[in-house]
Amino acid sequence: MKAIILVGGQGTRLRPLSINTPKSMVPVLNVPFLSHVLRYLSSYGIKDIILTQGHLAAPIEQYFGNGQSLGVNLVYSVEHEALGTAGAIKNAERYLDDTFITLNGDIFTHLDLSAMLRAHRDKKALVSIALTPVDDPTKYGLVETADGGRVSRFLEKPSPSQITTNMINAGTYIIEPEVLKYIPAGENHSFERQLFPRLLNECQAVYAYPSSAYWIDIGSPEKYSQLNRDLLCGEGGDFGFSRGNEIVIGRGCQLHPTARISGPVLVGENCIIGANACIAGPVVIGAECRIEDEATLTESVIWQNVTIGAECKVVSSIIANHCHLKAGGKYENVVLGDNVTAECGCAPEPGSKISPGILMI
Repeated sequence: MKAIILVGGQGTRLRPLSINTPKSMVPVLNVPFLSHVLRYLSSYGIKDIILTQGHLAAPIEQYFGNGQSLGVNLVYSVEHEALGTAGAIKNAERYLDDTFITLNGDIFTHLDLSAMLRAHRDKKALVSIALTPVDDPTKYGLVETADGGRVSRFLEKPSPSQITTNMINAGTYIIEPEVLKYIPAGENHSFERQLFPRLLNECQAVYAYPSSAYWIDIGSPEKYSQLNRDLLCGEGGDFGFSRGNEIVIGRGCQLHPTARISGPVLVGENCIIGANACIAGPVVIGAECRIEDEATLTESVIWQNVTIGAECKVVSSIIANHCHLKAGGKYENVVLGDNVTAECGCAPEPGSKISPGILMI
């Protein structure tokens, strides 16, 4: 069986992190998010994978190539203009001659794909849609079902008064190739707003597969931080942090004897952590970072080649590549894009999102 992953979106909600970095390439535990998705598929024996590409396509192909390093076979389907979720599948039609799995490129899940495929075949479904429960359905697409699990209605991002269920579209589908004939070629076409409602109107076999397995959409900085935090705390799978208090230090790091680190913490290669620096997990620090004397990091994600100046305090924040925060700054619940420089004593408002390349004074 083949899988197709939709990685061509612009990642608007994830900005400023996604301005220079494709959403599928943002680091999760210091490796690109897409690496985790590819390993997940490979664990089910799915080796032939199509990546639909649009926005910022080059970095993905440059990093993964043909997928050999991960034991998978990757091909790339490039969109020269945005085609939507269903349109992207139609654009890759030449690769899809049998039942296939489709995943949104911003979903991390432990959904049991083998069980979902069995249910799909047992019900002779044309499309099976994974569902997951959420606390706030207003941000997602609701899926209502009838007896036997057949989908009866879709409701995209409902108002509170419209909510009839907390089960949402989990962005994972098993699809028969006959579905492709319902998608117009070369047009922007959506699963949720066009294709699936049409299949329902024509009484086609569209079934739900509800699951309570771990699931998260990393489409916003808040959810992106949560995934890193969950994995560090052992909640999202076995990534070497099963106890939730591990400290993993990369090769070539220099830690001052007076530096204090409490897990869970992951530090990338060749980092320098200065005297009396304090790192209180969950924290991820990328490669080639410098945490200077008496700096404090708490519940944050730091990308690569970042300098955190002396006596800086960084709390519940995301700091992207090549940022330089000079001494004495305070950063609480902020998101900094790439190449931000902050002068001494900076203290942006909590909740600030700073675009790449900005000089903060």
